[in-house]
Amino acid sequence: MRDPYSFTPMLEDGVGGRPPRSLLLGSDLTNTRQEIGKFSEKDAKVYPDFLRYLETLACAIHPLLDAPPVDIPGLTQGSLTKRLSALRSLKPLVKSGLKLGKNIPDFYELVTAPAMKVLNRWFESEPLIATLATDSVIGANTSPNNPGSGYVLLHHVMGELEKEKGSWGYVEGGMGGVPQSIARSARSLGADIFTNTDVEQVLIGPDGSAKGVVLTDGTEVHSKVVLSNATPHVTFKRLTPQDALPEAFITAVDQIDYTSPVTKINVAVDKLPDFLAAPNGADGKAGPHHQCSIHLNCESVEVLEDAYWEGQHGRPSSRPMIEMTIPSVLDPTLAPPGCHVVSLFIQFTPYLLEGRRAWTDEDKERFGDTVFDWVERYAPGFKASIVGKDILTPADLERVFGLTGGNIFHGSMSLDQLYLARPLPSIADYRSPVKGLYLCGSGSHPGGGVMGAAGWSSALRVLADFKRL
Repeated sequence: MRDPYSFTPMLEDGVGGRPPRSLLLGSDLTNTRQEIGKFSEKDAKVYPDFLRYLETLACAIHPLLDAPPVDIPGLTQGSLTKRLSALRSLKPLVKSGLKLGKNIPDFYELVTAPAMKVLNRWFESEPLIATLATDSVIGANTSPNNPGSGYVLLHHVMGELEKEKGSWGYVEGGMGGVPQSIARSARSLGADIFTNTDVEQVLIGPDGSAKGVVLTDGTEVHSKVVLSNATPHVTFKRLTPQDALPEAFITAVDQIDYTSPVTKINVAVDKLPDFLAAPNGADGKAGPHHQCSIHLNCESVEVLEDAYWEGQHGRPSSRPMIEMTIPSVLDPTLAPPGCHVVSLFIQFTPYLLEGRRAWTDEDKERFGDTVFDWVERYAPGFKASIVGKDILTPADLERVFGLTGGNIFHGSMSLDQLYLARPLPSIADYRSPVKGLYLCGSGSHPGGGVMGAAGWSSALRVLADFKRL
C-alpha cells in the first residue's frame, strides 16, 4: 500500500534558506490538510468534503462497472420473453440511480463537464488544483479544460485496494505478478496457457461462428468460444476474417478513437532521487514522498494546458507533465541494494511528429533528454544516476504491446466511447457480430488503464506473452 500517495514539488526558490514548497497528500487527513494549508487554509478546510463528494458519486455508480451495460437490443427487439429477460440488465442502472438520488445532477455535471469547472468551484490554490487535475487527463488525450475530463477524474478514484477505496499500491516483484497470479488461478482450474505463440486469425466455421484460432505456424486450436482481450482494432481488423463481419461494422470499427498522448520511460538508477523540495537525509533512506506518485511540472494548470496544446500541434511537450514512481522504494526485490527502478509516465507526445513523421531513435533520445532535464531541475543529480533506460513512445507501445495507437485504455475514455457505446453501441454487451467471438479487454465496458502507472509496462511485457487469447 502507498500512503502517502501523491507528492508535488515546486520549482521555486526557497524562502529564508528553506527548501522549495511541496504538496504531500495521503490518507491521514490531518497531515494532508496541513500540507494543503501551506497554500490555502480555505482549501484545507473543504478538502475532506471534496473527498466525500467524489466517494459518494463513485460508490453510487460502482455497480455499473461490474455489470454489462443495459441490453438495449434485448429490450427493444425479439419476443416478449426475451424482452422480459432483458429487463434484468436494468437492475444495476436502477440501483445506481437510487444510490445517487439527489446527487444525480452532480454526477451528470462531473461526467460531462471539464474537470476545471468542478475543481475551481471547490479550490483556489494552483498546486492542489493542478495535482488533482492530473487524474483528469492521465493517459487521455485531453485537457482539464475539455468537456468529459471530469469523468476521467472520477474513473481514477473509483478503484480500491485491500477494500480501501481510492487506494493505490505496488505489486511485489513488479506488475507482472498480476497476470502471473491470474495464470496460476487459471491453471488450477484446468486451463492450458501457451506463451510466445502468435495467433494469426480467428477460425470461422461454415456456419459463420467462431470455432477457435489459427496460429502463425498453421496450427489450429479448436474451441466453442473465443475471447479476445486485444484492442477492438486488433481483434476485428487483424484477427477476424473481414468477410465474416458486416461492412457497416468494419466501418464503425475504423472510427474508434485510439489517440494517445503517452510516452513511457523506464529508468534504472544507482541512487535514490534527491528532491530539492524534500532533501534526502544523511542516512540515504527513502522518505514518505519517494513512495508516492511524484507529479513534476504540475504546479499549475497553465503548465498542463501548454503541454497539451503542444502535443495537439504534433510536437512533444517542451515542458511535459511527468508522473514519476519509484516502486523499488517499497519493493526491494526490483533492484540491487542502493539502486532503484524509476517509472516516468509522460504527457503529451504525439503518435506522429508534426502529424506526419514517425519517431526516429534521435527523436526519442532528444525527448528523453528533455524529460531528464526537467527531472534534474527538481532532483539534481538524477541524470548522473541513470544506468539504463527504455523509451517507449505511443508508436512503441503499439508495436511492442499491441496497444492500438499506443492507447493504454484500448480506446479513448471519451463520453462517446463509454458504457453503452464502448467500444461501439452494437457490441457493448461483449458479443461480436461473429457468434462465439467475444471481446473482453479494456476496449470493452468499463474500460480503464491496462495497468497502473506504477509499472504497467512490465505487466504488459508479461501479458504480451499471452498474446491475443
